[in-house]
Amino acid sequence: MGTELHNRLNRCREILRSLGSVVVAFSAGVDSTFLLALAVETLGSRNVLAAMGISPSLPQRERQAGRRIAHQIGVELVEVETTELSDPHYVSNPPDRCYYCKINLFKRLKKLSARRGIRAVVSGANADDTGDFRPGLLACKELDIRNPLLEAGLTKKEIRLASRAMGLETWNKPAMACLATRVPYGDRITIEKLQRIDQAESILKDLGFSQCRVRDYDVLARIEVPTDEIAKVVEFRETLIASLKSLGYVYITLDMEGFRSGSMNESLTTEIRLEPRERNASHLDSRKTNHA
Repeated sequence: MGTELHNRLNRCREILRSLGSVVVAFSAGVDSTFLLALAVETLGSRNVLAAMGISPSLPQRERQAGRRIAHQIGVELVEVETTELSDPHYVSNPPDRCYYCKINLFKRLKKLSARRGIRAVVSGANADDTGDFRPGLLACKELDIRNPLLEAGLTKKEIRLASRAMGLETWNKPAMACLATRVPYGDRITIEKLQRIDQAESILKDLGFSQCRVRDYDVLARIEVPTDEIAKVVEFRETLIASLKSLGYVYITLDMEGFRSGSMNESLTTEIRLEPRERNASHLDSRKTNHA
């Protein structure tokens, strides 16, 4: 590892030490797994608690992976049932849906930390997340959730390098996001949709597609895989058609652009990408300018 990465890791350790004890919002992904392992290394397992939000938007494979990884790291794991599907704001699936999901989760983790006498709740956002549409970061700010990786300036690439050096199995794990990200903005999120998406992606993963998405457009499924695996999808054409139609899809399509994280955000305008409070502030600033 280079000097710059070494310095950023030390900065992250300093942040964790300043907090003393932490609840880590854990999803079994690259970032949260690394943060969890680094927290245990820095603070000791007695001062770290892994907390995984459990809801229909979490793939079953990720729940199982979370249990295994927490055991390997040697830290206690608490599975926290979340209730975002009872929130009409979340269910209506606006562009800032993630904000309502994170508010729901983080409020529960704050209560958990208070019950257990743990000083802070930390999340695995990294420095790259500031350049993407991430409404969840607003929830962090409002509830005083710390993001040590982001605060230390660690990028996804650096986190993967450091994870490999630590021997973490997630160092080369494909990007993962909650199942709700497969539903077009404005389409209602339901348990049935989330379960169907989970089943559809499991079919693809069982066929060897570790990096994949099934975007759900009600009767239509849009499959995304890396561009160098598109031909492989065609090889499994008949199997995929039969399997996905058995789940209720009528039309099965393949996205020729291939997999890309956050492809549902491609339809958003700059105005929509602003979080609600930023949109309001922007509107107020515009009014002030017009009246100046």
